Amino acid sequence: MPRAQRFPAWIRKRLPSGPEAARTRRLVEELELATVCRSARCPNIWECYSRGVATFMIMGDTCTRACRFCGVENGTPRPLDADEPRRVAEAVERLGLRHAVVTSVTRDDLPDGGAAHFVATIEAIRTRTPGVTIEVLIPDFLGDHDAVRRVIEAAPDVFNHNVETVPRLYPAVRPEADYARSLAVLRTADVLRTADALRTAKSPRPAMLTKSGLMVGLGETRTEVEAVLRDLRDAGVDAVTIGQYLQPTTNHLPVAEFVTPETFDELESLAKQLGFTSALCGPFVRSSYNAAELLARSRQPGEPKRVESGAR
Repeated sequence: MPRAQRFPAWIRKRLPSGPEAARTRRLVEELELATVCRSARCPNIWECYSRGVATFMIMGDTCTRACRFCGVENGTPRPLDADEPRRVAEAVERLGLRHAVVTSVTRDDLPDGGAAHFVATIEAIRTRTPGVTIEVLIPDFLGDHDAVRRVIEAAPDVFNHNVETVPRLYPAVRPEADYARSLAVLRTADVLRTADALRTAKSPRPAMLTKSGLMVGLGETRTEVEAVLRDLRDAGVDAVTIGQYLQPTTNHLPVAEFVTPETFDELESLAKQLGFTSALCGPFVRSSYNAAELLARSRQPGEPKRVESGAR
């Protein structure tokens, strides 16, 4: 039996209490929706639920890949649920969200990787609650340029795709993914968001923000993390998140290191020096955790006001 890892003091977290968390959970269950909060065993789930915030995970709760860091179940997924986008939009309205975050499992079994389902979800939210800003966290679509284009043409306010870790660790952490392919997705997003088709007089919208994130504590070096940050800036990424990897179950990769809060502060400062519009780095930071806060940071004086911040 592997020995249980002892968490340092800065990893311990007090769970909030109150009726709002139960209300959020009941609503998600009533609408038969999956959240990455629950499926990925996120340590922030009750904090976010208690604020009436959830990150919706579309296309089911079963992933076609088996990344060794991720708590989401993998296997053969069910067919797409055509009514799911409507139910996500209903949840956004009933929760009173001002900023909705939508991610998905990876669906390599679908011809477009699920791009059309993302588009349908964006359109459903926008139809039901036009004032809500929308953040999508997409898989790599196996590098399909047209699939990426379809999502961007739906004009989400934030386009997010995570590189997750440093290139050297991909074979161990993300064996079915490819670092260069993920960077290419982000570069494509940067190019496409400036296309004339996205800046029509009929439907003017603020400039789309691009975003990515990674975990630390998997055995990477500081030099490797800094190199990833430079790669992301070179790919045109605006915002970045960095958080501590925590082992979801004993079947997943063990934590190699618990990174100190001071180191996270240093990484956040470095990101700002490299020119990221906004950065959020800390032990409990996840790509969608406090997404509204990250967007608020992009609205500091002297920086473009890209999206409306706030969750509720």
